[in-house]
Amino acid sequence: MNYILFDDKSWDNLLPLTFTKPVCEIRSGILTIKEKWENFLNVKLSYLTQEYLRSKYKLNVEEENVLINGSIIPNERLIEKIKQLEFNQVLKSDEKIIALKLEKLHVSTFNYAEISNYHEINHEEKYRSISWPWEIFKFNGENIISDFELLTKGRKSVEISSTNNLLGKENIFVEEGAKIEFATLNATTGPIYIGKDAEIMENSVVRGPFALCDHSVLKMVAKIYGPTTIGPHSKIGGEVNNSVIFGYSNKAHDGFLGNSVIGEWCNLGADTNNSNLKNNYAEVRLWNYENERFIKTGLQFCGLIMGDHSKCAINTMFNTGTVVGVNVNIFGEGFPRNFVPSFSWGGAHGFSNYDIKKAYEVAEKVMERRSIRLDDKEKDILKEVYERTSKYRMF
Repeated sequence: MNYILFDDKSWDNLLPLTFTKPVCEIRSGILTIKEKWENFLNVKLSYLTQEYLRSKYKLNVEEENVLINGSIIPNERLIEKIKQLEFNQVLKSDEKIIALKLEKLHVSTFNYAEISNYHEINHEEKYRSISWPWEIFKFNGENIISDFELLTKGRKSVEISSTNNLLGKENIFVEEGAKIEFATLNATTGPIYIGKDAEIMENSVVRGPFALCDHSVLKMVAKIYGPTTIGPHSKIGGEVNNSVIFGYSNKAHDGFLGNSVIGEWCNLGADTNNSNLKNNYAEVRLWNYENERFIKTGLQFCGLIMGDHSKCAINTMFNTGTVVGVNVNIFGEGFPRNFVPSFSWGGAHGFSNYDIKKAYEVAEKVMERRSIRLDDKEKDILKEVYERTSKYRMF
């Protein structure tokens, strides 16, 4: 069977995080949503996403295809029901499509908003999905636990050095090549997963649930409160609480990051801090691109949402519920506004347009440090984001 992960309305509501990727490439827990499905199904999946993303995120269509909603977190019961689908049957939960089975001819014309021609099967059991930016950290603890069970089942952790202070050692799993010395790991509050060739430096303190993915580093004396995920090839220091960093991003110095989501290729300057609680303890609102206004999150604690390739200078301060777009460069004293459009350059004193050629130059240098090239596909995606978001840059 050929499996395809498709984007529904969640893609719009997860902006700016999804400007550069399909929904299923979002990381929550240890794995991305796509990696979760591939582990459950033991097959490679392709994408049905926005037209401008398809040069990078390819679609593979065969005679028999099962389309799965890329915002859905898999579980055994969902897998069982999906495998029972017949042609033109759709598995739904309320108004949300979970999956459907289609012949090759109908994949190219599939529209998740128009399913009147399909036979509907209702799924009444509980499942998790990521449909809003704040759900990435809100459900991160549950997703770390389920990913931990999936990845470690039947396997044995690498032995951990005796220099470390370990609590709940049975809930700590360390992959080959990881280095941990003179750290405190408390897994009595949730599992701790340390990826291949990752490193936790001396005097770092970690409370689970926590995931440090492949090739990432916790700098000396880091203080990590779970549930927190550090994606691959990242460097993190200071204090972090209930946050998700997708990967290839750095917060290498002191400063607080809480209840936040940071995209790829981002850098937070030394002593960058974000507020995750309003002074009046009121519900936090976040900018939503679909509605083009601030909407309620239902949360009292909500910090920073930052899109790919964005940077901020030393001593940057982010207010509660701030949304920063793609390829933003923030600097200067004071709090920047709560919504910073993509390709903006400036800070609390004001913003100007961030020239896309200069943005390319920075991205090239940053990615070269990880031996990854900014190719034409990546440039075309960034150019599309630049054009789509131009209406917000009326400086």
